[in-house]
Amino acid sequence: MPRFAANLGFLFPEHDFLDRFARARDSGFQAVEFAIPYLYEPHVLAAKLRENGLACVLMNLPMGERARGDYGLACRPERRDEFRAGVAHAIEYARALGCPRMNCLAGLARPGEDRAVLRETAISNMRFAAAEFKRAGLEILMEPLNDREVPGFLVPRARDVVGLLREIDAGNAFLQLDLYHAAMMGDDPALLLRELEPWIRHIQFADAPGRGEPGTGVIPLRDLFRDIDASGFEGWVAAEYRPTRRTEDTLSTFLS
Repeated sequence: MPRFAANLGFLFPEHDFLDRFARARDSGFQAVEFAIPYLYEPHVLAAKLRENGLACVLMNLPMGERARGDYGLACRPERRDEFRAGVAHAIEYARALGCPRMNCLAGLARPGEDRAVLRETAISNMRFAAAEFKRAGLEILMEPLNDREVPGFLVPRARDVVGLLREIDAGNAFLQLDLYHAAMMGDDPALLLRELEPWIRHIQFADAPGRGEPGTGVIPLRDLFRDIDASGFEGWVAAEYRPTRRTEDTLSTFLS
């Protein structure tokens, strides 16, 4: 089976965030990820990783404010400076936590906006971020979010993201493939895993519909895990689902 990581933003929700590191360790995980580290000082998170013998394998760049409807800033021309300041902030956290890569969300296109302009903004910002990350010895990833649940998301399909990455043409910019979002878009995750293999550096999963643990939806996740393992993929496969019961009781659906 692949190397599984725990997404601490989703798993163990019955516990305070800082207590989830120990829960992940006790459940057998060796690595964790989380989207929003910026609510805590870097040294606090680094200490939790050390105390529990965990690696941090993915975090997100600052994504704006969810309360005002933000789902990433990379495509927003009026927030270019905010995005670029966020790149420096993200690198600071990556270094402190020993995290080798960070994920970028492109952001939303509002009704009536010129999507070509937004796309060019995303390309420009990602080129800037990739260059800054390369100097820091890090990789930057970009993730598609399905536009069924996130209406207006600029790049809702994995192939859309790879199209951007080809234009960005940076040696350290890759795809973060979420099998749940792919399935919600009606794409075949197994086909994407084969077709886009050279671009994939990190994988996340949840079942669909519902975003629960494996077995709560229709995605053949155990088959996909075998495909990932057989492909020789060396990255992490992160559990980013909403448990339908106590998290520890859901882990046998993929860890056994």
